Amino acid sequence: MSRVLVIDDEPAMRFTLEAVLGDAGFDVFSAAGGAAGIAEFEARGADVVLTDLAMPDVDGMKVLGTLRVQDPSVPVMMLTAHGSERVAVAAMKAGAFDYLPKPFDLDELVLSVKRAAENRSLRLENARLRTEASLRRTIVAESPAIRRVLDVVTRVAPKDVTVLLTGESGVGKDVLAATLHAHSKRSAKPLIRFNAAAIPSELAEAELFGHMKGAFTGAHTARLGYFQQADKATLFIDEIGELPLAIQAKVLRAIQSGEVQSVGGRPENVDVRLVVATNRDLATEAKAGRFREDLFYRLNVVPIRVPPLRERPEDIEPLVFAFVRSYADRYGMGQVEVEPALLEAIKTSAWPGNVRELENTIARLLALTVEDRLTLALWRSLDVDTASSARASLAGDPGPSHPLRARVEGFERSIIAAEFEAAQKNQSETARRLGVSRPAMIEKLHKYALLGRG
Repeated sequence: MSRVLVIDDEPAMRFTLEAVLGDAGFDVFSAAGGAAGIAEFEARGADVVLTDLAMPDVDGMKVLGTLRVQDPSVPVMMLTAHGSERVAVAAMKAGAFDYLPKPFDLDELVLSVKRAAENRSLRLENARLRTEASLRRTIVAESPAIRRVLDVVTRVAPKDVTVLLTGESGVGKDVLAATLHAHSKRSAKPLIRFNAAAIPSELAEAELFGHMKGAFTGAHTARLGYFQQADKATLFIDEIGELPLAIQAKVLRAIQSGEVQSVGGRPENVDVRLVVATNRDLATEAKAGRFREDLFYRLNVVPIRVPPLRERPEDIEPLVFAFVRSYADRYGMGQVEVEPALLEAIKTSAWPGNVRELENTIARLLALTVEDRLTLALWRSLDVDTASSARASLAGDPGPSHPLRARVEGFERSIIAAEFEAAQKNQSETARRLGVSRPAMIEKLHKYALLGRG
């Protein structure tokens, strides 16, 4: 059912239009003037807008201009008094869908609104198809699981709604965040990225919200935070579950009021579309007191679970060839052949690091091959266990036939993997257990595809 917003300062006219259009099957609501109509549209949206031209506070031309900025696809129809045809023509040139001079025929009104609603539906469907086609050119989506994800991404990308991307490390949450931004109304500006897991907790506030010169020791110059940098754009906070509770409160405030305050500075307003990602179960974290429950509900407006690679086996083969093409071009190689035995081994292997681990493996194979051909023998020689059983083993030794470095790295990866799991994938706790700094631990986690990029 199409939703129609009627904007008119005359109560009798609003009553008539609501009754007639309601009887015609539309979902109708109204506003008593231009300013109220703009507020209603901002709060509730509409498929068609009927606005009077002459209103005392904000006239129809200003309403038209504002709504065209907010949503260029919504048809705006002008209701004009007798003798205002010249102004109505100007409205059409400014982007109005149609105009109806008063007094108007009610049947003609209903037909015009139906045409406008059909136009809106067609434009939205065309936009959806264009977005979907673009997504399929950039994201491998052969499996039903990832196709369902892309369907949601297609629908929410153009809307300024907060999105929560969940899933294991390495599934491609960062890629989907970039896709959401690229197909949004904010795409003219760059996507601003902040990885909460890569920043020490004591620096998170200054990084996210900025700081003034002299606000603390070492603050020799003022710095814009990520929220300020993302004004009128999209801010992607990866691994948001790693943020300290005190910083979570400030993020909640920014979402609720659009107000941020730099360290040592004054509050200021920003217009930010937020996309966040985590490999944690934030609902469980909230119940345990490790994540703010009110922030979780603010973030969980549109949750999108990105499936692990084991749930989308149909995507493995096309991903392999996509990565081969990409890295072969990057390395200046020609046509690269993939041995069928290697492809079959890759397809039947477990990939705990998901897409990121698969991508790293292909990049490594291409970097080290001496010919434009990837083989199963090469993969095995690089200690990529096709059964993946050694990945989680504490023994971790690839065997005496491998170089010392490979054997040492095998031990190191196994020890880190075991401690990372024991610490419930908490980077700080893993670093503490192994006696290394948090940045050094994060570097190791990335190196061994235990953390990935999302």
